[in-house]
Amino acid sequence: MAASGSRQSTILVVDDDPVMRLLVGKALERAGYRVSVVDNGYAALNAIDDAIPDLVVSDVQMPGLSGFELVVRLRSSDRTSRIPVLFLSGAAMDRDDVVYGLSLGADDYILKPFEVDGLLAAVERRLASGGPASDMLRRPRAGLLSWHAFVAEVSKEALAAEAGGRPGVVGVIEIAERDRIIEQFGRQAMDELLGDLAGMASSAIGADGLVGRDGSDRLLILEPQLGGEVAVDRLQHLAEEIARRTFVSGVARVHVTPAVGVVAFDGDSVATNDLIRRASQAAVVAHDTLDLRPTIWVPALDDASGPSAPAKARGSRTWLQFAVTLLLGVVLPFAVYVAAEALGVPLANYAYVVVAIALLLTGVMIWTEGFFALNPIRMPETPSRPFPPASAIIAAYLPNEAATILDTLEAFLRIDYPADLQVILAYNTPKPLQIEPVLRELVAREPRIEVLKVEGSTSKAQNVNAAVTHVRGEFVGVFDADHQPARDSFRRAWHWLCDEFDVVQGHCVVRNGDVSLVARTVAVEFEAIYAVSHPGRARLHAFGIFGGSNGYWRTELLRGTRMRGSMLTEDIDSSMRVVEAGGRIASDPKLYSRELAPTTVVGLWNQRMRWAQGWFQVSIRHLWRGWRSHNLRLRQKLGLTLLLGWREAYPWVSIQMIPIIAFFIYNAGGPQNLDWFLPVFVLTSLFTFGVGPGQTLFAWLLAAPEIKAHKRWFWEFLVVAMVLYTEFKNVINRVSQVKEFWGDREWKVTERTGP
Repeated sequence: MAASGSRQSTILVVDDDPVMRLLVGKALERAGYRVSVVDNGYAALNAIDDAIPDLVVSDVQMPGLSGFELVVRLRSSDRTSRIPVLFLSGAAMDRDDVVYGLSLGADDYILKPFEVDGLLAAVERRLASGGPASDMLRRPRAGLLSWHAFVAEVSKEALAAEAGGRPGVVGVIEIAERDRIIEQFGRQAMDELLGDLAGMASSAIGADGLVGRDGSDRLLILEPQLGGEVAVDRLQHLAEEIARRTFVSGVARVHVTPAVGVVAFDGDSVATNDLIRRASQAAVVAHDTLDLRPTIWVPALDDASGPSAPAKARGSRTWLQFAVTLLLGVVLPFAVYVAAEALGVPLANYAYVVVAIALLLTGVMIWTEGFFALNPIRMPETPSRPFPPASAIIAAYLPNEAATILDTLEAFLRIDYPADLQVILAYNTPKPLQIEPVLRELVAREPRIEVLKVEGSTSKAQNVNAAVTHVRGEFVGVFDADHQPARDSFRRAWHWLCDEFDVVQGHCVVRNGDVSLVARTVAVEFEAIYAVSHPGRARLHAFGIFGGSNGYWRTELLRGTRMRGSMLTEDIDSSMRVVEAGGRIASDPKLYSRELAPTTVVGLWNQRMRWAQGWFQVSIRHLWRGWRSHNLRLRQKLGLTLLLGWREAYPWVSIQMIPIIAFFIYNAGGPQNLDWFLPVFVLTSLFTFGVGPGQTLFAWLLAAPEIKAHKRWFWEFLVVAMVLYTEFKNVINRVSQVKEFWGDREWKVTERTGP
């Protein structure tokens, strides 16, 4: 082996064992190096004072000045700090000593006994690097640890945790857009980006944390002496900040999605490589969701590739869950009323009064929302700034929406917007489709359209999260694949987003109501939701919600918020996180987009079951968080309680009339003995039956013109809702809650049956 470099490299060998000095010295000389040998650390310092070598090979355990003390002396002086140092260590040295030496600034360890070829390879590698690894421990720009140094630090902290039980966390941050950045902007752009990210990470994790980088362009985070929950919160805030930031490299403006994996150690004996492997494995899972939440490693991740459990019969399980709701909502209360009466407690009488009051108050709130909707928050008249570039994200599951997607894209191309409008179709498909080449041809003809195939995606949330880093606009509209926005939609959205609001939810209008009774029912129901309930609630409770489609976001906010595929209604979850953080969401009943409604009872059942279970997930997650939020006023917290709390309790309260009346009949000896004209019976019934006509009236008064023109649809809705539809939705809500507790979470795609 020839000596490295343009001149003959000089190596100083330090060892108190004369046999080892001779062996190492001769091996290096035969390889072409100039070699000096000394027998202790002090002699090494004197030799280095006379002439600085290119590398030092030193024993560790020596009398006088040990190898550890020698490397400390070398690293403490500017003159000698860059000299690479390789330790020769005895096999008896434990792992803690090895880690300690590396942490002091040694560059490598060679264990005795060793192969000469291994020694020469380590020497050549270190000389070829142009400097010591310790010089790379902290890069001047970003404070990055090298891989080697990071592993040493993790080993040291893991050993300390094993000895003293103190906790720590290892994190890995992948950049989802890494390959695209390198392909489009080059290797240097990625290096500059990682430098910027490392600087942000160093500031975010605190004084005790360390940041490194591996050979796959992943950031490595070490949070010693810190509990897992606190560390995960820090890393999530860091991920959100990274996602919101615009990074500039040369002329390129880059937005990225960090995928964070985390593993905690707290004293269990775990190898360093296993800790980093586990954090990396968790980062891969986070990479699939792109929702900015750190994924915490759990043992189940090691089994993720194993065989899955056989699928259970969905239909039979739903019927069983429905039976559970009847048991909990009807049979059990009836039994309790009978048992209480036997004990002399007229519990059913008290329950009837409570239920009657609850129903009356619910009716009052529905009417109140309707009256407030007659005078909604007005759209700001004139934007204070010119129209900026805007973007649209269309999320699609193409096997279900291939028949509608071209019409959707054509509708977006007809939008009248005075600035640049970018249209991103973010889709997933489990198999190649004939529509895909057609889409590529459309992109070639129309520069405003960008088609993004999201590999591995299984949800709308993943599609939106993948698309948001491609967004160029200052604000972005989010749409399902069947939506056709009005020509002025993006103009109206900017009026809201220019100054005051962070998100604006538009009015979704059904465009296939003439197909079936189910579609017509949904068409009128959507008017009750988007023309009445949303704007009425926004005025009454001083906050709005994002309903999933035809919603417009400030781009920076959407980048930092993302959508979470673990939630069946990822859009409502994102709404609640914005509201809890103090964001403002407007509801504009004139911001139209036309969409397709389900046309069959089965399709409607599947859609509403997902919605209801998703709402229940949101209620569980966000009701108490909303009450704890310092950004919400009491008025908003009360509105949040009605939206998230009462909507989940109401289906169970409303069904209580069945066991109560059944008990009254049972207790009276038959229905013929019951006085059905008691004032409380009559008033409650009149008011309850008055809610349906009130909702229908408000929906007709405020409906979109093309829906309002079909008066027959509203009469049909009134009859269907009072006779069947209202309880149909209550049944779905009750079953959805049982499903959630059951762990039965299934995303069923809404069928698209029309153009």
